[in-house]
Amino acid sequence: MKNLKGKVGVVTGGAGGIGKAIGEAFLAEGMKVVLADVLEGPLKQAAEELGSEDVIGVVTDVTSYDSLCATRDAAIDRFGAVHVICNNAGVGSGSKGQIWEHHLNDWTWSLDVNVLGIINGMNAFVPGLIEQNEGHIVNTSSGNGGFTPMASTGIYPVTKAAVVTITECLWGQLHEIGSKVGASILFPSTRSPGVMATGIWNAGANRPERYSRGDEDADAVPYDALAEYLARAKKAGQEVPIAPLSEVAELCLDAIQNDVFWATVWSEEQADRLRARTESQLGQTPPNYLLDASLMARSAKERRAD
Repeated sequence: MKNLKGKVGVVTGGAGGIGKAIGEAFLAEGMKVVLADVLEGPLKQAAEELGSEDVIGVVTDVTSYDSLCATRDAAIDRFGAVHVICNNAGVGSGSKGQIWEHHLNDWTWSLDVNVLGIINGMNAFVPGLIEQNEGHIVNTSSGNGGFTPMASTGIYPVTKAAVVTITECLWGQLHEIGSKVGASILFPSTRSPGVMATGIWNAGANRPERYSRGDEDADAVPYDALAEYLARAKKAGQEVPIAPLSEVAELCLDAIQNDVFWATVWSEEQADRLRARTESQLGQTPPNYLLDASLMARSAKERRAD
């Protein structure tokens, strides 16, 4: 899909962050864009800010297959087809304590959005792409779990590891049937140094009542994990810049136009950790790479304090 002009792309989690940046990049390529998000107000604002008749916002709950089917139908009704689906929506659970202490609804919410959301998007859109024998699926994972997990973060890397396996199997099966439909995994990363300021840092935000922790929710409030990270960095004498999300969108475009499966900007640190993981597996040695200190992770003491 070298030439994207006139093609139609659907982006979940499109009301802000990486999703909105992808939508903006698609629009610049001459695509027609459907931003899909569960947050109606921010979604309307995002569509208005992109300011084009070739952009619409559709309220979408990725935990619901029917909702994604309705989004697909709205895209086709407005623009006549769908060629690209970016399953990008994701959440951070804001879970407390250690992994064996996380509330079961922390797991359920994260798995429903981060994993079932990908599956629902795949089931809603892939059959149509295969039928027209043209299109591309981009599933958003993370280096945290997709390559190696940060043990301190628990639930999130579990979901992102699942996204990798789903997409690998999708790619393999598309090739088994000889389909021209492509598949990629997007690992949000940038050439510019710094951290990506996205909604995933707002741990526990916009959590539906059905995923409540019950009585525990009385004193549970979403927290700004980015602010915590920047504070830890400052305490360690580091100033962390904010990296442009447009560079993540460029990765997504490159994956679609050049059929790149592993869409990422490699860092030596991540490559070293991935090598260490592979060597641990091959050598049947303990996963000591998980014990590396990271400013991005809260300490065990901090987690217990939750």
